[in-house]
Amino acid sequence: MSATPKQPSEMRYAQAVSEALRDAMQADDSVVLWGEDIGAAGGSFKATRGLQEAFGAERVRDTPISEASIVSAAVGAALTGLKPVVEIMFMDFITLSMDALVNQAAKARFMFGGQGSVPMVLRTPHGGGLSAGPQHSQCLEAWLAHIPGLKVVCPSAPQDAYSLLRASIQDPDPVIFVEHKGLYARKGLVDTGESAAIGQARIVRPGKHATVVSYGATVATSLQAAQQLAGDGIEVEVIDLRSIQPWDRATVLESLSRTHRMVVAHEAVRDFGVGAEIVATVMEEGFDELDAPVLRVGAPFMPAPFATSLEQGYAIHLESIVRAVRQTL
Repeated sequence: MSATPKQPSEMRYAQAVSEALRDAMQADDSVVLWGEDIGAAGGSFKATRGLQEAFGAERVRDTPISEASIVSAAVGAALTGLKPVVEIMFMDFITLSMDALVNQAAKARFMFGGQGSVPMVLRTPHGGGLSAGPQHSQCLEAWLAHIPGLKVVCPSAPQDAYSLLRASIQDPDPVIFVEHKGLYARKGLVDTGESAAIGQARIVRPGKHATVVSYGATVATSLQAAQQLAGDGIEVEVIDLRSIQPWDRATVLESLSRTHRMVVAHEAVRDFGVGAEIVATVMEEGFDELDAPVLRVGAPFMPAPFATSLEQGYAIHLESIVRAVRQTL
């Protein structure tokens, strides 16, 4: 963390990301930023605004519109001493860089017998809510979590956006840092002296009747559902995974041992998703604690709609989480 932490202050999520990048670059000259329009324009969601002016065009570099080239160059730079932080402006476009991520970055430490590492971060926004259509609204984190060698982080609040991004930049291995587009304007208190560890979940609301496990923007929806259920005397424990790979199974299983019922909620499509992995693990390792089947809440198995009315029906609402919790009871 920075040598002179600032006093805690209220920031928007996007500002917390920007502050994390600024502090990391001040602390380590090997940290560089690459991406499309991240310089004077500040990126699609303005998370890098002002950084090129502060650190120069050599360290904050606008790149051509070629995700494959950006990420491939970042892998090479990471292998030879730099710590690149790449921005892919929409998670959907990460598909163009999968060879560099999956076949090179994720495999390098293993293939070099531990003698080389790829200390790079790929930042990218996912999720809907902006009527951006099926090619700009996907949640593809389950793809990346399936690849040995990649770490996947998805913070839900400004504090974690700052602390986990600092931790990701310091990590010796490649980290995919997923930011939800709908969270960039969300405000919260940020202590730049507070650290966080990749792979540690957080209980954001204690409860005793059921557990809801979530991450990213769906954490806020889960908290709203818990608040509504509390009006009926149902106390729901809400867990923010924060990190998808590795994920904190110990915290999840410990919560299950107290509540004995569980719902997993995420914005990504339900089929073959992060929730499926959590449910399978709970069934294998926590079966004796279950008093009801573990349920999943996720998007339907279809592309994200463009029309606002259809996207609202596609999105995860608190009613769907409330309904799932009631079903477990």
